[in-house]
Amino acid sequence: MSDDHSFETLAIHAGNTADPLTGAVVPPIYQVSTYKQDGVGGLRGGYEYSRSANPTRTALEENLAALEGGSLGLAFASGLAAEDCLLRTLLSPGDHVVIPNDAYGGTFRLFAKVVSRWGVTFSVADSSDPAAVRAALTPKTKVIWVETPSNPLLGISDIQALADVARAGGARLVVDNTFASPYLQQPLALGADVVVHSTTKYMGGHSDVVGGALIVNDAALGEELTYHQNAMGAVAGPFDAWLVLRGIKTLAVRMDRHSENATRVADMLTRHARVTKVLYPGLPEHPGHEVAAKQMKAFGGMVSFRVEGGEEAAVEVCNRARLFTLGESLGGVESLIEHPGRMTHASAAGSALEVPGDLVRLSVGIESCDDLLADLKQMLG
Repeated sequence: MSDDHSFETLAIHAGNTADPLTGAVVPPIYQVSTYKQDGVGGLRGGYEYSRSANPTRTALEENLAALEGGSLGLAFASGLAAEDCLLRTLLSPGDHVVIPNDAYGGTFRLFAKVVSRWGVTFSVADSSDPAAVRAALTPKTKVIWVETPSNPLLGISDIQALADVARAGGARLVVDNTFASPYLQQPLALGADVVVHSTTKYMGGHSDVVGGALIVNDAALGEELTYHQNAMGAVAGPFDAWLVLRGIKTLAVRMDRHSENATRVADMLTRHARVTKVLYPGLPEHPGHEVAAKQMKAFGGMVSFRVEGGEEAAVEVCNRARLFTLGESLGGVESLIEHPGRMTHASAAGSALEVPGDLVRLSVGIESCDDLLADLKQMLG
């Protein structure tokens, strides 16, 4: 399909060709491990073994590439599996990485507890400040890692400015685009080298699948990543790929509603006496608001806030939830609430990435916003 179609059209049609045998308009789930060959080396469509390639996964990977404006998409068993493959492809012992001071706890754990054991070092910098990232570079820096918006503090980084920093420093810029989704933000068009997704989140959108993705434009890098994806083997299974592909069809309409609801939630929270601070890039007072408005179509469905009374008060707010579900993850149609310090970001405790104890994170779903506001009001008392 031509990439000059609108996002909404690509989301539904890219990679989704009708089944040549039956005409089925939805790609089949090819629940198969191996494929009959027409003689030794005579592969049908290039398929020989489903770790290397599977038609359902191919459909998803083509769709991912189209949505992010990339030349190649790769689907993995989880977001962290995608990150692991990327890091093993880009880095060697002795290399250095700059990571943000508000990275996702699982990403921090991967760097601090796994990647560091191979002899890779990392520095922490405020990625919302290009000068701070530039100052953190060393002659051995190979990767600048960015989340924007970040998890859970909703920090905003200027992708274009950081791409310039990376190029000048001989490094690659990797952008985790999970919170925004490609509907709201397309990092490759702004100069990023690699886009990372946890497709578990907004791409899948229904809290029923775990997956990850990498998207690139560089053919040589894509070839290396494809090799490592097969060699390491943490690929998306066919049913998981099918679920993400199905979720993506409604991504645009869901993100519109997520963003609309989150904007109203953030506005209400700014006026509540027990809330000391609201973190949402759609608020004019957010320090990254202007950058977010420049590089995002809307501001997304994630809202964090800090509660008067400290950590125990924040935990109690979470425990009082009725309509919001107390749980980890994000990006599903249902609204979730969590305490990052004790849940998703517990692995960052005691580090430079430790999150405030009074912080509550919301994944604002697509329910009636009036119902969500009523639940938040009763939680806060």
